[in-house]
Amino acid sequence: MARINRLLAPLLALLTAAPLTAAPACRDIAHEGRAYTLCTLDAAVDDIRLFHSNGGKVIGSFARLEDVLAAEGLELTFAMNAGMYHDDRSPVGLYLEEGRQTASLVTNPGPGNFGLVPNGVFCLMDGSAAVVETLTYDANPPACRYASQSGPMLVLDGALHPRFLRDSTSRHFRNGVGVEADGRTIHFVISDEPVTFWEFGTLFRDGLGTPNALYFDGSVSRLFAPEIGRHDTGFPLGPLVGAVKPKG
Repeated sequence: MARINRLLAPLLALLTAAPLTAAPACRDIAHEGRAYTLCTLDAAVDDIRLFHSNGGKVIGSFARLEDVLAAEGLELTFAMNAGMYHDDRSPVGLYLEEGRQTASLVTNPGPGNFGLVPNGVFCLMDGSAAVVETLTYDANPPACRYASQSGPMLVLDGALHPRFLRDSTSRHFRNGVGVEADGRTIHFVISDEPVTFWEFGTLFRDGLGTPNALYFDGSVSRLFAPEIGRHDTGFPLGPLVGAVKPKG
């Protein structure tokens, strides 16, 4: 019996050890008759990062990101476009990667969805995450390892963006992110059909209960979620958010 216990001990230790990362939980959901795909990650468990360039060249796609990570011995388990960008794929607003800032915070209103204030910043810290309104971020920047500014805010302190209209007819495919009050549960959502800002915002506020949520983008919205067979393709993107784990 002692010999059997010695043989089983390594196997039991392997089975009971906590994983380095948890698999993203991606699934189809519906809210008020509209279809979405939701991926929920845990900032205290999952290795979540932002990506833009490698070797001075914009990554631009999930396939290219997989190649970059494979060279580092890592595997991509989830990814999504994570903010608006200029024609050269550079970020429109604040962008931080591993604490290094490559684009500055934009605090003034402007044209397009990004400038529809209040907008905000998606911030990844050590073991936690936040969506922070831009002026609040500017007044007291949190210790973000990664950050991407986008807009508009979908939900701000439990309220929908004040410019959203219930009877809007402007419908697009949209994606965004919301963080629960625990500061670690992150909901990434992409619509599977055109939706209005009002409909998208109420999903985060009422369906997911996130006190703060941020819009990433519209018609370019894309998702990489291999666990559900999703690998969207298209023309090159700017900032990306992804979860990684050791390869193999």
